[in-house]
Amino acid sequence: MLKKQTVWLLTMLSLVVVLSVYYVTAPKDMNDSVAFMNDQTKTNDGKEKAKGDAAVQETEAKGEKVTSSIASDDVFTALRLQIEDQRSRLRDQLNAVVASTSATAEQKSEAMDKIQQLEALAEKEATLETLIKSKGGYEDVLVRADGDTVRVTVKAKTSSKQAANEIIQLVKSELKDMQDIAVEFQPTK
Repeated sequence: MLKKQTVWLLTMLSLVVVLSVYYVTAPKDMNDSVAFMNDQTKTNDGKEKAKGDAAVQETEAKGEKVTSSIASDDVFTALRLQIEDQRSRLRDQLNAVVASTSATAEQKSEAMDKIQQLEALAEKEATLETLIKSKGGYEDVLVRADGDTVRVTVKAKTSSKQAANEIIQLVKSELKDMQDIAVEFQPTK
């Protein structure tokens, strides 16, 4: 009887250790969102097409065309989800390198550094979006940093060179190493 208890205790302890290792190496920002959107829509004959400001989906119902449009708010949301999905996949790959037994310590260290850079970049993008919205009074802002380029899309009633310059200065103050900054204004409806 004592041997069975010992085996059971060792099994439970090993389970606790395995779960602890999983918890420590698991990504911190698990995305639990249920719905996913895509900014490309399909027509009834299966061809995909992408629209600039708003995506349009057409279907035929009893010989009539029924058209529905997705507002530009949804386009901003879809782009945010797409960026988050790409970064989540990259983060998963980097976490796999960190958890790998065949990776060297240097590779694991580089992967951890890249994970931290991704998290810092996402945080700075969110900060910039909030800062630009509050300072400019814009309806919506999307900041996308990729490599050494930053693309800022602003939903505003009017656009001006002065407003674009202020946005560029805000981005430069927050992301000092970025030199290629593009600002795009989208009209509100």
